[in-house]
Amino acid sequence: MRSNYLLILACIGATFWALSTPDQQWVADNLVFSQDNLLAGRVWTLVTALFVHASPLHVFGNMLFLFVFGNTLEKMVGRKYYLMVFFIGGFTAFLLSMAFFPPNEGMLGASAAIFTLAACVMLMRPLKFSWLFMAPQGLVAIIYFIYNAIIVTNPGLIGGNYDPNVAYIAHVIGFTVGIPFGIAWSDRWKRNLVITLGLLAAYIAVLATASALFGVQTPFFGV
Repeated sequence: MRSNYLLILACIGATFWALSTPDQQWVADNLVFSQDNLLAGRVWTLVTALFVHASPLHVFGNMLFLFVFGNTLEKMVGRKYYLMVFFIGGFTAFLLSMAFFPPNEGMLGASAAIFTLAACVMLMRPLKFSWLFMAPQGLVAIIYFIYNAIIVTNPGLIGGNYDPNVAYIAHVIGFTVGIPFGIAWSDRWKRNLVITLGLLAAYIAVLATASALFGVQTPFFGV
């Protein structure tokens, strides 16, 4: 069985077990990552927080992206390097995000690690089509990166779609961590980046045309 499927099963199992635990304070102290937990010596929360999610909807959404980007990357680089990127991305995003949150603010979920995988796929195989998202994976990756980057820098641009409970900065950090890996593993990363930007330009042009002709609101900028 692929490592990616095992990660998906682990995330689902850990999430529903944590949500069903009667003592939610114990979950917050022992499974969720925060600066307070780290300074208290609960280093293992760096790992457990990657698997535990805040709700069934949270884990369901993340697992869709993990299924798509994880399967693609694992096929290209193999189990060892795939798992390395997943955990390095998740750990780094958690640790660097501490600078942006209060010490007692908890972080959990695989989102940042998934963004790391997405950056690698974008630079290695951007035209790989996802039937789940009905779009090339490079396009999906760059759209969600830009969306999160906009929220971090100017949340007013995306209207009412901002959720204060989401660690958008961790997503941006995770994506950034994946870029050096994608460059190292792809001799054609420059070409692939140009392809990705071309896909993005075409996507924006289609949205602008649809908006002008039919008054359709763009799902990209949320306005």
